[in-house]
Amino acid sequence: MNFSAAGLLLVSVAYLSLLFGIAWISERGLLPRKLERHPLIYVLSLGVYAGIWSVYASVGAAAETGYGFLAYYVGISGAFLLAPVLLNPYMRIGRAYQLTSLADLFAYRYRSQWAGTLVTLCSGAAILALLSMQIQAVTSSASILAPDVSPNVISALFSVTVVLFAILFGTRRNAHASNHRGLVVAIAFDSLIKLLALLLLGGIILFSVFGGPDALQLWLDQNQAPVADMAMNIDDASWRAVMLLSFASVLVLPHMYHMIFSENPSPASLAKASWGLPLYLLLLGLPIPLILWGGQELGVTTAASYYSIGIGQALGSPALTLMMYIAGLSAASGLMIVSTLALAGMALNHIVLPLKTPKDRADIYRWLQWVKRLLIALILFLALMFHETLGKNLQLSILGAISLTGTLQLLPGALGVIFWPEGNRRGLIAGMLTGLAIWVTTLMLPFSGAANLLVWLDSPIVPNAGNWHLFMFLSLGANVVMFVVVSVLSSSNSEERSAAQACSLGALSRPQRRELLATSSADFVRQLSDPLGQDGAQREVERALLQLKLPEVEYRPYQLRRLRDQVEANLSGLMGPEIARDMVKRHLGFKPMQRAAQDIRYVEGALGDYQNRLTGLAGELDNLRRHYRQTLLNLPIPACSVGEDGEILMWNKTMERLTGISADEVVGARLTTLPPHWHQLLDDFNRGEDVHRYKHRLDLRGQPHWLNLHKAALSGPDHAESGSIIMVEDQTEIRLLEDELMHSERLASVGRLAAGVAHEIGNPVTGISSLAQNLRLETDNPDILDTADQIQQQTRRISNILQSLMNFARSGNHAPANRYEPVQIRRCVQESINLLSLSDKGLGISYLNACPPELLILGDEQRLVQVFVNLLTNARDASPDGGEVQVIGEADGYSAIIEVIDQGSGIAADKLDHIFEPFYTTKPTNKGTGLGLALVYSIVEEHYGNIQAESPAKGPARLNAADSPNPGTCIRLKLPAYEPEDTPAAYSQNQRS
Repeated sequence: MNFSAAGLLLVSVAYLSLLFGIAWISERGLLPRKLERHPLIYVLSLGVYAGIWSVYASVGAAAETGYGFLAYYVGISGAFLLAPVLLNPYMRIGRAYQLTSLADLFAYRYRSQWAGTLVTLCSGAAILALLSMQIQAVTSSASILAPDVSPNVISALFSVTVVLFAILFGTRRNAHASNHRGLVVAIAFDSLIKLLALLLLGGIILFSVFGGPDALQLWLDQNQAPVADMAMNIDDASWRAVMLLSFASVLVLPHMYHMIFSENPSPASLAKASWGLPLYLLLLGLPIPLILWGGQELGVTTAASYYSIGIGQALGSPALTLMMYIAGLSAASGLMIVSTLALAGMALNHIVLPLKTPKDRADIYRWLQWVKRLLIALILFLALMFHETLGKNLQLSILGAISLTGTLQLLPGALGVIFWPEGNRRGLIAGMLTGLAIWVTTLMLPFSGAANLLVWLDSPIVPNAGNWHLFMFLSLGANVVMFVVVSVLSSSNSEERSAAQACSLGALSRPQRRELLATSSADFVRQLSDPLGQDGAQREVERALLQLKLPEVEYRPYQLRRLRDQVEANLSGLMGPEIARDMVKRHLGFKPMQRAAQDIRYVEGALGDYQNRLTGLAGELDNLRRHYRQTLLNLPIPACSVGEDGEILMWNKTMERLTGISADEVVGARLTTLPPHWHQLLDDFNRGEDVHRYKHRLDLRGQPHWLNLHKAALSGPDHAESGSIIMVEDQTEIRLLEDELMHSERLASVGRLAAGVAHEIGNPVTGISSLAQNLRLETDNPDILDTADQIQQQTRRISNILQSLMNFARSGNHAPANRYEPVQIRRCVQESINLLSLSDKGLGISYLNACPPELLILGDEQRLVQVFVNLLTNARDASPDGGEVQVIGEADGYSAIIEVIDQGSGIAADKLDHIFEPFYTTKPTNKGTGLGLALVYSIVEEHYGNIQAESPAKGPARLNAADSPNPGTCIRLKLPAYEPEDTPAAYSQNQRS
């Protein structure tokens, strides 16, 4: 049964168009996201591993080695069953450092661009044989169905189709996309098609050819040869070689590494694939014996590898024949697309970019995209050339053996990434070169028709299809020996040791805490603009900030170090780890380091991630660490830990409540980034020599606080790193109690004095006043009446003095803070002006209230009105007729400055120091008691402010100084400004802006 060339071509184009459509629909987001990310899709996409083996080569292998064909499935199934200890560590490293290929992994672990390049060249040479195997299978199957079609035309058309698919769905414009959704869904559809086709063919053979299970068993009983053939070579060593190759393929085949790790949607998907893929491969293998026996029973004339095609022809079923052809086409196309895409990425990162790193390009992503497209076309062209010159003359099984044996040379280095930290790049390169040399000499050249090249070895053993496995073990053994010996004899540098520690199982990287030259995320953009261009640098930095959930403007040293690592990881996925590391090292460098310091925050985060994996003594030590850390965090005394460079390492919860600043905002930042009052307090104390500071006053939210500070060095025999811990004792309540006690004592003494004065003076004064009143009633003499008025006036003055003295006694040095409320200074001043306006004195004096409405303090409004009444009264009395009294207020940081300025004759310098003393006055004897400013001083101290006098008045605050011939006096008040409760929370944003 033959098909026309046009019909076969139409079927091929129709299927590949269907594949294109599925990928396009997925790329456009038309498929439900839940379906795209379903673990079943991921498991089916891993079926790309089977390739053409599942449809054609496995039947041929069963005919030659019997059940040994299962080794190709058993090995990889064992690797996936060991996924928790074998595959999960590679996925963890790949995700953490954006290692998208095996070459990236080698370059990162062994800190060598040469290692990545060698892995790329080895993979490329070996994969050419695997790609040739796929081309040969499709070409041969098409030739069986349409003998009149030229095989060269078929292979060329098939290769071009694969190139188009890989370019369209493997090199998208979005270079930051972590997965190729359309490609994965299309490959999963491929795997589903070949599974359904094989199961359907097996079912048709079982029931149509043999007549059911019982008839098959009867046929096997009557024909012992098929059973004997299936088991005849089960003891041959080649199946062990195939099993080893299959086991290693999860790590060393480019397309498997790409599908397992790069296209992995989540760790949970890999967990399901650990049993899902073995189940899928079991289902693929079930029909193979049936296909072999069915071909033998029907007497199919094609080679055993193509029995699936021949059986359809023998049964006279065009539909079945085309279905198996499509199954083979899907198996081959899927493997070729993924292999070419993975190999092109490796070649771009480890061959092209090291030779020509793009600089100052307007769109570096587009340049990388087109280079990758050209590499895909080049790889498939080389595969086609390999097929036309060598591959078409070799059996499918031999092509597979050559390819897998070549990639097997990567296995020692791949296992060394996780399980042998002592391995280094010298040992890796020596081992790989040795193994590859043996592979080329004993397998590649002989099977290419150059067997006579082994004559110079004077060896009677010539590689063939029966003993190839011997040379495979020889090359692998030599590779391992050289890797171990050279690694042991040579030393690793610090970068290799650091990378090995980061990759090793259970290892905890301990990076150093160093200061970057860049001080903000904006500096990152500027410094990366040189290699990436302005747009590229902006995109990479914004992407890293988004991944780390950091603000757009970041300045904290710890977060900047995280940002640097994330940018390097992202560039690693784009350009390879060595190019990315070199670029970040040159453009985002560190300042010279005087002393190594461990990055505590990084270690804390890493230990947090390891929490559920630590057992035994390690788990107990981690629990102890957490206990002590929680003790520090919940300590009822405010405390913070600071590194030698001033970076805040710990900020406990009590410190958060005292400062109003959360730990997330400041841990990892420097003390200098704190609000000014905390910065000045903590940074100055940390840098100073004193280890204790007592009763330091700090105004917070309009209220004074008194703090004791203590400092202790962290260095010691068990802690080599320097730094300090600062503890802050809030003594405010104790200070308030002390003030209350002092006030009580003062009140008692002054009260006793006032009582004595009132008792000794009050009664005689009352008597004198009564006598003066009686005198007014007993005479009409004007002189006597005038004298009586003067007597009464003086007695009233004495009574006012006594009343002021009592008021002064009752006004202590402190008023309870819980009576204080936010007070608007402007309103207090205006009320005082209104009170003075009721008097008939000073009618020619004008008042200017220049206090802003938003100027607030926390205090007692009535007491503050009393302050301004006294101050304005003194200013009014000192000013000449027609003069002006100015009250000017402004905010100065966390303080409110209020100035009362008159245009009087001023106060002599020798009197300025005494004006706030009780009973001291510069007024005439009948004009003042000397207690007004003393009362003002007392009330200002109650509000934790200070007052000072300046004469003559100076500075810009005296608005009309040029209009007055008198020097004037300025009384300046400084009171703690009121801060709303939410003000400290906005500190971080203000710092960034």
